[in-house]
Amino acid sequence: MNYRPLLKEEIDFLLSRDCRADDWSGVEISDPSALQYVRNVRFSGTVRFGRFQEVFTLPGGVRKHSGLRNVTLHNVTVGDDTLIENVTNYVANYTIGAHSYIENVDLIVNEGPCRFGNGVEVSVLNETGGREVKIYDRLSAQLAYVLAMYRHRPVLIDRLNRLIDEYAQAQSSEWGSIGNYVCIRNTRHINGVRIGDYAIVSGASRLRNGSVNSNATAPVTIAHGVIADDFILCSGSHVSDNTSIERVFVGQCCHLGHGYSASDSLFFSNCQEENGEACAIFAGPFTVTHHKSTLLIAGMFSFMNAGSGSNQSNHMYKLGPIHQGILERGAKTASDSYILWPSRVGAFSLVMGRHVTHSDTSSLPFSYLIEQQNTTYLVPGVNLRSVGTVRDAQKWPKRDARKDPDRLDCINYNLLSPYTIQKMFKGIQLLKNLQYSSGELSDIYSYHSTKIRNGALRKGIHYYQTAITKFLGNSLIKRLENLPSGASDEAIREALRPTCPIGRGKWVDMSGLIVPIEAVRELLDRAEEGSVSLESLSENFHQLHSQYYDAEWTWAYDKYADFFGYPLERITAGQVVEIVKRWEEAVIRLDKELYEDARKEFNLASMTGFGADGSKEVKEMDFTEVRGDFESNAFVTAVLEHIQAKKALGDELIARLQG
Repeated sequence: MNYRPLLKEEIDFLLSRDCRADDWSGVEISDPSALQYVRNVRFSGTVRFGRFQEVFTLPGGVRKHSGLRNVTLHNVTVGDDTLIENVTNYVANYTIGAHSYIENVDLIVNEGPCRFGNGVEVSVLNETGGREVKIYDRLSAQLAYVLAMYRHRPVLIDRLNRLIDEYAQAQSSEWGSIGNYVCIRNTRHINGVRIGDYAIVSGASRLRNGSVNSNATAPVTIAHGVIADDFILCSGSHVSDNTSIERVFVGQCCHLGHGYSASDSLFFSNCQEENGEACAIFAGPFTVTHHKSTLLIAGMFSFMNAGSGSNQSNHMYKLGPIHQGILERGAKTASDSYILWPSRVGAFSLVMGRHVTHSDTSSLPFSYLIEQQNTTYLVPGVNLRSVGTVRDAQKWPKRDARKDPDRLDCINYNLLSPYTIQKMFKGIQLLKNLQYSSGELSDIYSYHSTKIRNGALRKGIHYYQTAITKFLGNSLIKRLENLPSGASDEAIREALRPTCPIGRGKWVDMSGLIVPIEAVRELLDRAEEGSVSLESLSENFHQLHSQYYDAEWTWAYDKYADFFGYPLERITAGQVVEIVKRWEEAVIRLDKELYEDARKEFNLASMTGFGADGSKEVKEMDFTEVRGDFESNAFVTAVLEHIQAKKALGDELIARLQG
């Protein structure tokens, strides 16, 4: 934009409108007609502004013309059609975009060189340090996972930190910035904050040293009473209602509200945190807590829901808060649960009661951990038959609210994957070893500071075998979906042959990204050597994410010989038919268990509190009107349809194989 100094008559005009300047030569304009919308402004340093033609229509129908009114400006550039009105103190060292609305603000200032939250160290997991993650605008859950959990590779960590420092230094500026179409109202202090396009800041108390990475596709909202220091807010995030954050990264489409308090914590895509408190947590995608009495501390979570009163302890009054814990993906805590770190809970498990024995159930996913008389009882695999588990798996992809096409985090939603199935293989062997060492008739088995009852152990083996059959059958059928009718054994083998070079060996969950460990190591080796930038590292994570299903088949390919006794390199059509039949049985058996679990929600005990003033018949009628009847429930009908669909899918493949 072309600016020019003021003419003498223009200065006189501004003086007549109660404007003052230390040096009028520092005031420049691009459109003389804008001066009629400037009143009671104190100019200091270099101030530039463009045209003022837009009229803002506020809620209730009030209209305000763009311009500058009742404000002190020091070293400020104001874009076209922006309104700045009623700033109690001043605006200093800021570039403000076009079509923005700033009203009733106490102070907007940038003091000296500022990195806007980039490069701030967050002491995640260990409050005393050792797992610090340096945050920056484009931090992903996967890179943060490496920075926090790969401390056994100090050269790699040093290399990544230097790259982040270089990025942070590149963001350093004497000038803060406010983008286009930004609304800032009734806010007190903004100090050293970079605010992106279309952001809404309404009623915030203090924002200091941070970035608000808002854009047109995914605006950021900061609302009443928010206090934020040393922070980064990613696109689509929402922070409101007296929330207080310090040294915090808030990922895409996260919601923090209702007085939530967080320090030294990382929140990644689609987290929702309300009422409670967080300290030094690594909250992977879809970490959710809603209750005032809930404290999450020094833990790593993802796809997690914390019940009311959930709590953890990260020190034992010895060397301080040095302990940490992990709830693997999909783990839940029931109301009033307590875990004494260090501890590790297996994927998709449920924690009930108070647990102080430092258990590790990572090899036994989909379990219950139940406390009885200060003892942790483990029920392996039982969560595979839970309606809640399946409902969670269905709702997560539907609740992914990210509208920004530039998605930072890689998120795999699969309930059954090489990551969980490898644990089930290990879990079956582990449970059988317990049977062998303690005897099949033992009432109680001991494992990693937990107790497993005999019946629970036997059922656990059964649940894991059923889930493995389902997973391997799913993979096989998907691989053969385009196989022509009557194909020869050699054609079947060719269709089943893996096409992806990665996948064999151990798989890991990198806070949402399910990936073979060898692929990760190869990538990190290149990063350690200095041949990978932050941008290309992110691109490589996304590439691994896009290769998931091909790599999954590479992993599954070798498992058929171990589990079914049929090596795929010598498989016949008849053996495929046998696998498909076993798969049908497993799917139907598991769905029937889900069906029966859902029925519990409709028994007489569940009707307690319904039909308060009537008979049993009134109670049942009231329950049906509110909750509906069992057979027409959406989940129940979906289970029945799933049984029919899977049976039809299996029968169709069998018919093709038999020509």
